[in-house]
Amino acid sequence: MTVRHEGLTIDWLGYATIRIAGEDCVVYTDPGRYGVLTGEWEPHSDGIGHPPATDYRAEDADVVCVTHVHHYDPEGIERVANEDTTIVAFEGIDGRDVERDLPSIVDLPYEVRTVDAKSKIDVDGVPVWTSPAHNEPDGPHTLPDGTPYHPEGFGCGFMVAVDGTRVYYPGDSDVLPGHRTLETSVFCPPIGPRATMDRHEAAGLAATIEPRLVMPVHYNTFSNLEADSREFAADVAEAGIPVVLDER
Repeated sequence: MTVRHEGLTIDWLGYATIRIAGEDCVVYTDPGRYGVLTGEWEPHSDGIGHPPATDYRAEDADVVCVTHVHHYDPEGIERVANEDTTIVAFEGIDGRDVERDLPSIVDLPYEVRTVDAKSKIDVDGVPVWTSPAHNEPDGPHTLPDGTPYHPEGFGCGFMVAVDGTRVYYPGDSDVLPGHRTLETSVFCPPIGPRATMDRHEAAGLAATIEPRLVMPVHYNTFSNLEADSREFAADVAEAGIPVVLDER
């Protein structure tokens, strides 16, 4: 399903992959490979991976935003990018996480611009902001030994302004203090409960920042990311905020 909002078309392609298209610009977040439905993809031993729910090879991206190494997939980037695409990647991504042996993102055949967790850059007329994305060490989203799934400095969230309309994806993160002062038109929170804000926390954040539209993502990809999206939608709607579920 394609969501239309303030002149943009927005598609959730599965997991953390969002396609945001304006009149002359297309932005993707965290593009990943097809394969989860066909059995061609295997999750990492810790359950972390990046399959989208649908196949695509659009090669239409002007900008690709990559939040952290768990969501870095060169094949996924190849599916959406072309020779003129700019990759905006969190500075901590080097392709060498413990589960995968991938090429460094700066070695991909595209222009690559790295950002930290508090950056603002312009990519061919598209403003891009980043925000911190991590799990609090004393919060609920930690490994059995108490280590956060995503420690501070591991990744970022992205806000992009396409044709003047802001769309915000927080990345793999708890609700953090800085989130509560953000201004965005479209809010795409993760609501899978394992390693990000859950549906209750995301609904509370939506009620605080009051976007003009909420579209949840990053849930029901794996059994440990199961979330009741309809209950989330009801909570957001109760706060007077329009919400759409892009589900298949």
